[in-house]
Amino acid sequence: MRDLVFFDSMRQALWIAVTISAPMLAVALVAGVTIGLFQALTSIQEMTLTFVPKVAAMLIVFWVSMSFMSETLVDFFQGRIIPLIAGG
Repeated sequence: MRDLVFFDSMRQALWIAVTISAPMLAVALVAGVTIGLFQALTSIQEMTLTFVPKVAAMLIVFWVSMSFMSETLVDFFQGRIIPLIAGG
């Protein structure tokens, strides 16, 4: 029974990690494809043109979704991890 609780907690933690990281990864993907298409259409091959807008978009999404991320992690720790620690 103890292994089942451990593996279920790990499964839930991995799913929360995917859920939390999905918005930033989706924005990085969309920004990368958009900038790649722009570079292919204009033949501009500048590395900062790829890096700076992608990082800026990811920072904006991180700032917007920070409350969702922290709320999700706090709920997970209060509902799952802390009772396991307190229960022994």
